[in-house]
Amino acid sequence: MLNKILLTLTLLLPQSGFALFSLSDFPKFPSLSKVGDFDPSALQRTFNQFTNDKPDYAREERMISEIEDAVMDGDIEYLPISDNKEVFSIYMEPDADTPKGGVIILHSRGYHANWNSTIKPLRVGLAEKGWHTISVQMPVLDKDATYYDYVPIFPYAHERIDAAIDFYKQRGIDNIVLVSHGCGAHMSMSYFDKYGDDKISAYVGIGMSATDYKQKVIKRMPLDVMLKPVLDVYGEKDFPGVRRSAEEREWLMSLSGNQKSTQKIIKGADHYYKDEDKAQALVETIDTWLSELK
Repeated sequence: MLNKILLTLTLLLPQSGFALFSLSDFPKFPSLSKVGDFDPSALQRTFNQFTNDKPDYAREERMISEIEDAVMDGDIEYLPISDNKEVFSIYMEPDADTPKGGVIILHSRGYHANWNSTIKPLRVGLAEKGWHTISVQMPVLDKDATYYDYVPIFPYAHERIDAAIDFYKQRGIDNIVLVSHGCGAHMSMSYFDKYGDDKISAYVGIGMSATDYKQKVIKRMPLDVMLKPVLDVYGEKDFPGVRRSAEEREWLMSLSGNQKSTQKIIKGADHYYKDEDKAQALVETIDTWLSELK
């Protein structure tokens, strides 16, 4: 811990004549403006705590019933969570004699574990690159729900992440990578904020910091205290908020002191990677970075 503090203080000192940011420039809980009559500071007071807000389980069940029979690549797995419940997931074994490890994939807001944009290309593409992949259904709300609506249900994502980690551990797979997109990245950051990153080997965030119009990230992402390697990847044509906050995310990653952490931009890609060549570029970028960590 002392070394961590000393490293942070060293990085905060001016170097080569250039003054760096200080953490006070990025407070853990930034000042937030009202959106209409709603004061988002209320979300900061209960951040990462269970409240009366709950996921829309009925909508989740409807989504699963619509996609379950359409899963052609991979096997359906129901992972056990609390209260004798299970979470829908899709597992694929790698096309390799010596698998590289296990990847957990988290989809974005309001979508599902077999979403054709970003998620299915990742779970299939990374399996073809030699990775076990499991795409996990995340909690959902009404289709019109915004980022601020989702913040209170972030804690419901934590046990789903742990269930996927346990899935790999039970199979003797210890090189576990968490890959998340959009709101899935927010849920991952919420998990790391509460539990740290000890259970994984590396993290990949795709399109991080994506929110809605006039909405800001509730709490600073814990990138400055994550000890495992982090890949922050986003599209050249990603949402303005994602691109605008890239410098902040990169600086926070630098404070962790992990030299393997980096940021990559997918040329010509938007937030959703709907074009096949952009989705393939995303897969290639992630696999190349992960393969170089060894």
